[in-house]
Amino acid sequence: MKKYRRLAVLLVAGLVACNQQPEVLYQSNAFTVYPDKVVQGDFEARVLSPEHIVSNYRSTASEQYSRLITFKFSINEKDNEKPSGEDHWLIIEEGEHASPLIQFGQDNDPNPIDSGTKLPVNYEYTFRLDLRHVLEQFNEKGYFEAFDGSRIAKDDFKAVYIAGGAEPLTWDFSNLDENGLALKDPDEDGIFELTVTLNPFDEQQNDVKEWKLSEDISMKPSYQSDQPIVDALFNLSLEEAQLNIEPDSTLRTGAKWGGVWTRDVSYSTLLAFAYHEPEVAKISLLKKVKRDRIIQDTGSGGAWPVSSDRTTWALAAWEIYQVTGDRQWLHTAFKVIRNTLEDDYKTLRDEQTGLYRGESSFLDWREQTYPRWMSNVDIYISENLGTNVVHYQAHIILAKMAKILGEPADQYLSRAQQIKDGINSFLWMKDKGYYGQYLYGRTYLSRSPRFEALGEALAILFDVADAQQAESIVANSPVTNFGTTCIYPHIPDIPPYHNNGIWPFVQSYWNLAAAKVGNEEALLHGLASIYRAGALFLSNYENMVAETGDYVGTEINSHRMLWSMAGNLAMVHRVFMGISFEEGGMRFNPVIPKAYGGVKTLKNFRYRDAVLDISVTGYGNEVASVLLDGELLENAFFSANLSGKHSIDIVMKNTDFGPGQINLVSNKFSPPTPQVKLKDRSISWNEIPGAAGYQIYKNGVILETITSSEFPIEGNDFAAFTIVAIDAEGIESFASEPVLFSETQQEMRLELEDYTTRSDLPYSNYSGNGFIEISLTKNTDLSIPVTVPSDGKYLIDLRYSNGTGPWNTDNNCGIRSLYVNQAYEGVLVFPQRGENEWSDWGYSNGCQVNLKKGKNQLDIRFEDWNTNMDGEINDAMLDYLRVIRIE
Repeated sequence: MKKYRRLAVLLVAGLVACNQQPEVLYQSNAFTVYPDKVVQGDFEARVLSPEHIVSNYRSTASEQYSRLITFKFSINEKDNEKPSGEDHWLIIEEGEHASPLIQFGQDNDPNPIDSGTKLPVNYEYTFRLDLRHVLEQFNEKGYFEAFDGSRIAKDDFKAVYIAGGAEPLTWDFSNLDENGLALKDPDEDGIFELTVTLNPFDEQQNDVKEWKLSEDISMKPSYQSDQPIVDALFNLSLEEAQLNIEPDSTLRTGAKWGGVWTRDVSYSTLLAFAYHEPEVAKISLLKKVKRDRIIQDTGSGGAWPVSSDRTTWALAAWEIYQVTGDRQWLHTAFKVIRNTLEDDYKTLRDEQTGLYRGESSFLDWREQTYPRWMSNVDIYISENLGTNVVHYQAHIILAKMAKILGEPADQYLSRAQQIKDGINSFLWMKDKGYYGQYLYGRTYLSRSPRFEALGEALAILFDVADAQQAESIVANSPVTNFGTTCIYPHIPDIPPYHNNGIWPFVQSYWNLAAAKVGNEEALLHGLASIYRAGALFLSNYENMVAETGDYVGTEINSHRMLWSMAGNLAMVHRVFMGISFEEGGMRFNPVIPKAYGGVKTLKNFRYRDAVLDISVTGYGNEVASVLLDGELLENAFFSANLSGKHSIDIVMKNTDFGPGQINLVSNKFSPPTPQVKLKDRSISWNEIPGAAGYQIYKNGVILETITSSEFPIEGNDFAAFTIVAIDAEGIESFASEPVLFSETQQEMRLELEDYTTRSDLPYSNYSGNGFIEISLTKNTDLSIPVTVPSDGKYLIDLRYSNGTGPWNTDNNCGIRSLYVNQAYEGVLVFPQRGENEWSDWGYSNGCQVNLKKGKNQLDIRFEDWNTNMDGEINDAMLDYLRVIRIE
């Protein structure tokens, strides 16, 4: 109670100081941002000084916790109990603290209607599972056959877990063990149990919170404006940035996350730290270099090339050079980027599209942005908007570096143009006015029409989109009440994180894009998203739930996140002050919404050998004049050759931005993904609730739209079919897992133990008489003759296992190069499938190759560019090689 009285005193003091109700910076039906406060319902944050903010915000997530619990069981942290979308459910009655005994895989009645009643906080509940029939199969057969026909070997069985959507349960199957969600069977009777505390709640959430500057930031630039909320959050971000510098002079990722992560530090450096902490940023980037190549952080599983956005490093490295002019750094960065892009060219490039393969940049959590049926191999095959824009810009940067250093540059510009052409040819959606999320599938790819915020913003900032496209993207892309979501629409039955989530650093890049195209409404909305969260939460959190704007309720979150604070700082430097760096100096082009007008000063801004005091007066996105020490500064450009103390005074024209709009939408979810079955000459699928129709795709191209859930197949040739559910508003589900059909071409299986020494390792579930082992020393060059009856295009892939690490993380993706009749055809990738789960088999990616009638020679080799991020472990077991004629 004392804390609440104290808050009241502080708020009254603030009102007296203001002496009047301030004007509004932004207002919506969800919240209002004023120059000195944020109001969201009963919650308020108030700026008492540039060094002091108070907030009574608390999360209301615990008040919305339903008694209806949906969940699944999992063997070895995989979604293998029942088909996607088919869950167990129960309604916890008052006083009930244990579930009935549930058999693994048993069916449920359809989900009941949620009555709306809520579960009390910190409620203990025991889940009980009957696993006896699974254990019997282990003993009788040596494996358990799951619903989809996959086999879990007895020797691979580690634990059984529970997954779900009610905290502390999680649908993140990859981290069930880490979250303590393994069930136990202490008496070994086959009945497993786990007691959890549902609706966990910390009473300290109700405490009144405040931020007071406690670190010495006097050596950093100081900012002052007519918007105290911006000034205070600028100082808060400077302080948090200082706290994130580790003793080894690297940038800590967040309060909860130690160490340097390639994409985090790179995006953060581009936003702010190239100029705020250039030496620390250099040291941090060099921590992410190995073998003179950029290190790919772990993503969905296996690291590079499943994830391939390590080239974000190039964005940061170039920005540091533009800020510092350090030639030694330029030489170092050029070598690292060149080596990296050469490996990527051989490993990632799709010749048909010109695009590069790999996971969505920063969206590195498979089920958060991809359909559940997609494996890590499928993610490697996908061709994502954001990742490709980064690859494009990395090539542009390498060409610029090459020209400065007197090296050949044309091939990098040519490759960049091919990527840009591919993005605009295959991902641009004219009907929607923005780009699609990615191409995905297996043998044939189709486009996901989902919006992906970071990729769209980067396409604008790096000029992949032309001026007309850029304006269209900002005006037509969907944004929600609390900000721009990572993707839209959201994926059903996936908890908030990247899905159904807003990330301030992504919002920052979106704001930079809005400023570039001059869309004032979009910029106002985006600035409000950042300032609302920073003021109410009193820290730069990593993410928030899109539906509620709350920092509680996402799968993982942390305060004091590096890229969030970098985005906050960038709003001052790159938007309000309009600073951009070039090779020979810095240019000024402020972009200031009318509501944020007035006088702004940035003092003690250090740039190379100069110290600048910068002022901006007025509003708009057109500059009337720029004075350097009282003299007109041509082209608003400050030369890198100038040194000493200088003043720069910028006056805006005080003109409106011009027409601009945003597409403010409600927070919506797509229909669930259909699950397709092939029987004889027909495909069928489960009826999707709310679906108005189903789009039939054949070989990646839409064939027709129907309303029934069955489709007869015509013709006999090879075809891959996928189904997309579409609702009454035209919102599409993900495409189903491809179903392959052919009556004229049977697949050929070449058992690899017939071509080299069979492994004697004790694994099971293989085909034929065994399997072979590949590593850095074993079977590094396999030669396999393949005889086909006719000329044509064939699909080549391999059945493999890789138990060197978990399927969701680590860096041990197996990689090999494929040659056909001595011609290089690309790589085959073998990501991990589960730690020590060597009897879990799946298929590699497929390579489409031309084979001639008769005998052909296939070679599977380990080449230098097949070195993965581990560098020492590059192992897999290979069962057989599969050959399928597709054309």
